[in-house]
Amino acid sequence: MAKQTFTTGQVLTAAQMTSLQQTAMGGGSATAKTVSYVLVAADAGTTVAMNAAGSTTITVNTSLFAAGDRVFIQNLGAGVCTITAGTATVATSGSLVLAQNQGGELSFTSASAAIFFQYATPASGDIEGVTPGTGLSGGGTSGTVTLSINTAVTADLTTAQTLTNKTLTTPVITNPKITLTYSAKTAAYTAVSGDEGGVFSMNNASSIQFNIPTDATFNFAIGTQFNVFWLTGAGQPTIGAVTPATTTVISTGATSATPKLRVANSMATCLKIAANSWIVIGDIA
Repeated sequence: MAKQTFTTGQVLTAAQMTSLQQTAMGGGSATAKTVSYVLVAADAGTTVAMNAAGSTTITVNTSLFAAGDRVFIQNLGAGVCTITAGTATVATSGSLVLAQNQGGELSFTSASAAIFFQYATPASGDIEGVTPGTGLSGGGTSGTVTLSINTAVTADLTTAQTLTNKTLTTPVITNPKITLTYSAKTAAYTAVSGDEGGVFSMNNASSIQFNIPTDATFNFAIGTQFNVFWLTGAGQPTIGAVTPATTTVISTGATSATPKLRVANSMATCLKIAANSWIVIGDIA
């Protein structure tokens, strides 16, 4: 029953007393709604129960209710029900979007303003949102949320990915497929950062040298290696340091510090074994 005005000496009917009791206990009489609805003055002191499969709204306008009036709102349907401020102002510390079986009390502070006090919904738990951290994507603030590995940031076990500037600590790699970078040189060449693990061919009519720089120029990690081979050409290539007084090169070559590749198509590996110290091993003379 809607809000009523009584006069002195009026005798209340049983229905009126029942309605007053319902309102005092919170809820008043209930009206069922199955489509979006605009509140009317007669809704004061009653329960508006929305029950729809799809999304609906309950709109609140001004000049219909007085300060102290209350309207109880329930959403019984599967579709969300949103309490919408029409010409009135509606504030809340909860949510104006009600999922199924959620509800609350719309309490008017004036003819043009109301506060919606949402009932607690224990079934939703105490987690109000899930925010993905570094390496994750997804999350959310309502319903069922999913967290996934963000493969743009984090490596996983199933996605084909390219790792750049990553350090693998004691990795175990089964059946690795390694492609070495190949670079053809026709003049003397000095290794630079980025050449690590590369293959270099030396080819010139005159003797040319593959040079190893000092650590001050390029501080290659210990264990770095370069692979150098003689690709035809009359000039017999040599391997040596840019600054022999700083960088030590040892080998089994006739001249330990500047070994030569033995014949055309022969190859040697330069391996850094300590700071400013390299060994050349392979088919050298």
